[in-house]
Amino acid sequence: MIEDLNLNELWELFPIYFVDSNAEFEKQFLEEKEILNVLLSDYVKRISHIGSTAIKNIKTKPIVDILIEIDFENIDNVKEILLDNYYILMCETSDKTSFNKGYTANGYADKVFHIHIKEYSDCDELYFRDYLNKNYKKAKEYEKLKEELYNKYKPDRDLYTSGKTDFVKKITETAKAEYKNRYKKDEHT
Repeated sequence: MIEDLNLNELWELFPIYFVDSNAEFEKQFLEEKEILNVLLSDYVKRISHIGSTAIKNIKTKPIVDILIEIDFENIDNVKEILLDNYYILMCETSDKTSFNKGYTANGYADKVFHIHIKEYSDCDELYFRDYLNKNYKKAKEYEKLKEELYNKYKPDRDLYTSGKTDFVKKITETAKAEYKNRYKKDEHT
């Protein structure tokens, strides 16, 4: 059982590796979005493709990140539905809950998803995604940073992820200043 593995065993079973960006990720997102819309139709405000697979022209881990925005007062209902449908609860804080799909006892499945559930309009990830899609040089900087962190910290996913934090914050702040209120509550993507 995956739950019985320690961190080192998990990192070995689910290593970080990069692939080229491709249209398959958007297709996987759209298929999973349809499933999530059916499962969570009473609660979803917006479902968006985020993370590196949503950024054009950079290498990425072959894991599709999805942001689901809800009225967070409904998180218990959403959580129960996802657990009942074999999503794996990974992290839970007061303002975010994360699930995974596609992790098996034999390693990654053909399609792997990270589902991030947040309060409606808590969507910094959308600003980050859009800014990098419009700024090729910054996107390539992000790709280079990820490769450097991977080489420095492999196989430690936690250090790899935390190493990206300052870059992500800086880009997100820049994007929010440039795009102003692009993702106000009354707008949808």
